[in-house]
Amino acid sequence: MKQSLGFIGGGRVTRILLQAFKNKNANFSKIIVTDTNPDVSGNLKKSFSDIQIDNASVAASQDIVFISLHPPVVMDTLELVKNQFRASSIVISLAPKITIEKICSKLSQVKNIARLIPNATSFINEGYNPVCFSSDFTMNEKQQVLDLLRLMGNTFEVPEEKLESYAIMSAMLPTYFWFQWKELTEIGIRIGLTEEESKNSINDTIIASLKLMFKSGLTPSEVVDLIPVKPIGEHEAQISEIYRSKLIPLFEKIKP
Repeated sequence: MKQSLGFIGGGRVTRILLQAFKNKNANFSKIIVTDTNPDVSGNLKKSFSDIQIDNASVAASQDIVFISLHPPVVMDTLELVKNQFRASSIVISLAPKITIEKICSKLSQVKNIARLIPNATSFINEGYNPVCFSSDFTMNEKQQVLDLLRLMGNTFEVPEEKLESYAIMSAMLPTYFWFQWKELTEIGIRIGLTEEESKNSINDTIIASLKLMFKSGLTPSEVVDLIPVKPIGEHEAQISEIYRSKLIPLFEKIKP
């Protein structure tokens, strides 16, 4: 029997998940999405014509319910619709900071609660998605959730206390590099490559460089030593300090 999905919140993460399911031709009995901004839900409906836009109470009453909200509004929203969740439902929170214990304090009738740190790369079904489960999940119930979430890519169980670390080192990680790759693409064009040549050069070299750093068996120092000329080497200390000064405080802010 096909299950129904509910999404409380229709923003970026909901769009990513819906696209991942669509790419895999996943079938559900229905998909209910709610959002306080009608423009958000309207735009989502244009991209995914099979979803239904309804209120939060209806979304909360589905078989599997995704809490797709920013942390500051999760608890207040759950308070408003807590009685609409069924005891048999599986609730999956996509927010950092808000623990399973806190969610349970609002949804005392629901025994199966999970938390997932979603990835933008799930949009192309290549996500790196850590998930944790409340203690009441049976093995079969847990496998059911993993089978669903693995449609988005690599999904794996972790202890809850590691989720925020993965938020920093996986979910947000592309943002540390995307602007650089865009700039390098434009530089490649300026120095004589076509746009396609520049993109292919960056794409293929970055993928191979990651394998060299993490899969070759060489130490980081040995990898770095393979290229003697380092055009921005004099700025490495400054860049490293930017990472430390921004990412570690951000982790402290989002951890429970």
